[in-house]
Amino acid sequence: MRSPAPAARPWRRGSSDVERRVHRDRGQVAIEYLGFVPILLFVALCGIQLGWVAYVHEQADTAARTAARVEARKGSGGAAAGAAAVGSGLGARIDVTKDTDAVTAVARIKINSIVPGLSLEDAVATAVMPNDDPEVSGP
Repeated sequence: MRSPAPAARPWRRGSSDVERRVHRDRGQVAIEYLGFVPILLFVALCGIQLGWVAYVHEQADTAARTAARVEARKGSGGAAAGAAAVGSGLGARIDVTKDTDAVTAVARIKINSIVPGLSLEDAVATAVMPNDDPEVSGP
């Protein structure tokens, strides 16, 4: 009795049509992957953009609360304190208004776009604190 012949490999002569076709299709997955890479990159950029938007909104909220708190307690310097509470590269613009009862601080920070072609509105946060300045409210 003869022992069975070893299975033919796709690159050897005498291989079947199916084995040859499998060998020719080996690069198909790589080509499909290359077509899908831009979609994966776009989804990744959208995820990063979403994180950046959330971060900038939190920074605007921090700047507004700090500015209102400092202005309410000390009577001045709230805008500078609010701007110092966030990163200097963000460029926070802070407006503080006060009356006898309350201090209101509005912080605006421009949100830069990471995704090409996307335009975003500025992050705006408002904080109101009771006016504790002894010169305004009395002892």
